[in-house]
Amino acid sequence: MSESQADNIILGFDNVSISFGAVTALTQVSFEVPEHEVVAIIGPNGAGKTTALNVINGVYQPTQGTITYKGEVRQGMRPHQAAVQGIARTFQNVALFKGMNTVDNIMTGRNLKMKSNLLMQGLYWGPAQREEIAHRQAVEKIIDFLEIESVRKTIVGRLPFGLQKRVELGRALAAEPDMLLLDEPMAGMNLEEKEDMCRFILDVNEELGTTIVLIEHDMSVVMDISDRVIVLEYGRKISEGKPDAVRNDQKVIDAYLGVPH
Repeated sequence: MSESQADNIILGFDNVSISFGAVTALTQVSFEVPEHEVVAIIGPNGAGKTTALNVINGVYQPTQGTITYKGEVRQGMRPHQAAVQGIARTFQNVALFKGMNTVDNIMTGRNLKMKSNLLMQGLYWGPAQREEIAHRQAVEKIIDFLEIESVRKTIVGRLPFGLQKRVELGRALAAEPDMLLLDEPMAGMNLEEKEDMCRFILDVNEELGTTIVLIEHDMSVVMDISDRVIVLEYGRKISEGKPDAVRNDQKVIDAYLGVPH
């Protein structure tokens, strides 16, 4: 790899393995994620996809191997530290505050950006007031970006599932991440909702310059929006490359896509 190519890598996995007791979830998995790309991780159920995301944002610590983020080797990074360093995430099962409205849910994503202490926030005066106004303006820009102005004051528990997923995306974007991890962003959506989410993911990547790593089972989505695809099977990487190359890889066909020879 040339020096210029190495400088373009935001995340590196080098022979990463992780075990839970007698169960090995990932075995010597290596891959790199270039800045500003959309990278999909695919594979059958139990392949280790969500485990890989959990390792990236510090939920799990690898048993062996090295993780490099922004050119530095990570040592025991935890989720809050990953968030501070610019990694945000959404989940397969929507993790929102169902009793709060859209604006307030997205506002929770700004917590890491807030500098005022609890006393100043409680008094809502001076610097704390100015800071909250600025954060709310940032939230309104996200609401406009995701085209959810009509539900900005709606309790999210009352929203259709597709819109809840969009609000969760908004909350992740509120942290202004350099890398966004999406765990099955299309799960449970109808065709129209999937088309909308694809458009917003591409907009986040292209307009905001955010690197995206996603897990997705819908192969039409993966092939349409990904710059590269990583395929896992039983915790091992079996293929990696451009979507067309992966789609035609016989190992992937045999293990996952189910297309006959």
